[in-house]
Amino acid sequence: MAELGGPDGGRDPAVSELQRLVAAEQQRAQFTAQVHNFMDVCWDKCVDKPGSKLDSRTEGCLASCVERFIDTTLSITNRFAQIVQKGGH
Repeated sequence: MAELGGPDGGRDPAVSELQRLVAAEQQRAQFTAQVHNFMDVCWDKCVDKPGSKLDSRTEGCLASCVERFIDTTLSITNRFAQIVQKGGH
């Protein structure tokens, strides 16, 4: 089995790159899941009857709904960052 560390005990650059790629893919998957969540919630809230075209009220509702989700997500993310910076208190 291949070693994860180099001969001097340091990390193998290939392993570090693989970990970076995996983390990037996880972030991409989380973003995609969040977008699908936005779509589901906002669709249910804003679309009364699906048709070949969205009317202006529905378009406005969808835009406002997504903006609220984005604002809320940013607010929560910033709050968690503040908590982490203060040492979890």
